[in-house]
Amino acid sequence: MSIDLSAAAAFMATHARVLDRRRFHLLTELLSGASGGSAPDTTPVLSALDGYRNADGGYGWGLEPDLRSPESQPGTALHAFTVFEEAGPLTSPRAAELCDWLQAVSLPDGGLPFALPTTLAAGTAPWWAGADPATSSLQITAISAAVAHRVAAHDPAVAAHPWLERSTAYCLAAIEAIDRTPHAYELAFAVRFLDAAHAAHPRRVEELVEHLRPHVPPDGTMPVEGGKEDERLSPLDFSPLPGGPSRTLLAKEAIDADLDRLAGGQKEDGGWTVDYAHFSAASPLEWRGHATVGALRLLHHNTRL
Repeated sequence: MSIDLSAAAAFMATHARVLDRRRFHLLTELLSGASGGSAPDTTPVLSALDGYRNADGGYGWGLEPDLRSPESQPGTALHAFTVFEEAGPLTSPRAAELCDWLQAVSLPDGGLPFALPTTLAAGTAPWWAGADPATSSLQITAISAAVAHRVAAHDPAVAAHPWLERSTAYCLAAIEAIDRTPHAYELAFAVRFLDAAHAAHPRRVEELVEHLRPHVPPDGTMPVEGGKEDERLSPLDFSPLPGGPSRTLLAKEAIDADLDRLAGGQKEDGGWTVDYAHFSAASPLEWRGHATVGALRLLHHNTRL
């Protein structure tokens, strides 16, 4: 496979938001060894993330491109934690402060609501605007806790935070209670959570992976109910990183073929794209910048870049 990093850099310069340009720059420094073997300076990407932060410690302002209302939302936490993960081994007090905010908005069972009420409906997808703030969402809690577990690998303050413990307990119990195939994203994010929580709860996670096995298509392809007519998840949506128990759910050939598909997805303008619906003029470009960094990082983690 052949990835054109120069074309990707040109795409990011002309299309992407500053946060994703900083993430791309950090990644290319890692790939090129430009830092001379020392850890690259991750302060700029953390500073860029601050532009989306609110005084309460949460994040809003379109950090999730289809949720453009300014107030802090549970659905933005995974994006913030992703940046904290990529900034490692440098830690930021903002990560534990985000955990503080998530703990404050968690429901009594330890789960997060899919979304909180918005103050600005413009440009926001209906599933965010119409969410029930009084019901816990496995989908949102699982993906937020999954990325937080990866941050916790280098940030002791996140590892020891009571929100991560509570949200993990909620996710483990909610996954165990699944008795029918859930929505594609809920299932994929539950599987990704189990990968991330495996080191902390190996036996429980392995049992729950087997519990989910009947619901995960062996080829890793699953239609997205309520999405575009042809929208579907792929094997890498369920198991993006090697080495975790999720890889036992999918045929190796399916993962390899999906990596080839991802590598071949670079467009003529140098970027990657996404195939789901958008609700503002800014959203498609913001998602493309995010997806371009995500594709390159995923290929790198799977030793394809």
